[in-house]
Amino acid sequence: MKPLKDGSGNKRPLLSVVDDDESIRESLPGLIKEFGFAARAFSSAEEFLSSGAVDETSCLILDIAMPGMSGPELHQELKRRGEAVPVIFITGQKDERIRARAFEQGAVGFLLKPFSDAALLAAIKAALQAS
Repeated sequence: MKPLKDGSGNKRPLLSVVDDDESIRESLPGLIKEFGFAARAFSSAEEFLSSGAVDETSCLILDIAMPGMSGPELHQELKRRGEAVPVIFITGQKDERIRARAFEQGAVGFLLKPFSDAALLAAIKAALQAS
């Protein structure tokens, strides 16, 4: 785990959200912070890769379908670079093949939008334990 210090000097894991949907980028970081974690949001895989946040990220919450590099493509790129970041995929596509493929490629979680706060927190806890 790669914790960050918050304003009080406590170390909190950074969860990065990568989703092209602005409403997700605006809402999820606030919820993640309510859970007690640090959070950053990115509108694309390319923005995340160029941000410098890769090395700080303890868990990646990643949309499946995005313009440019898709979520699974970003996941593969991180693995190619030797970055062992636990990934929770989120998607609005109810397709069991996509879900199965995500887990085959090493995802630790998969949530169908809209998902509950409890489901997200459970997936985050599982991801952080896997890291």
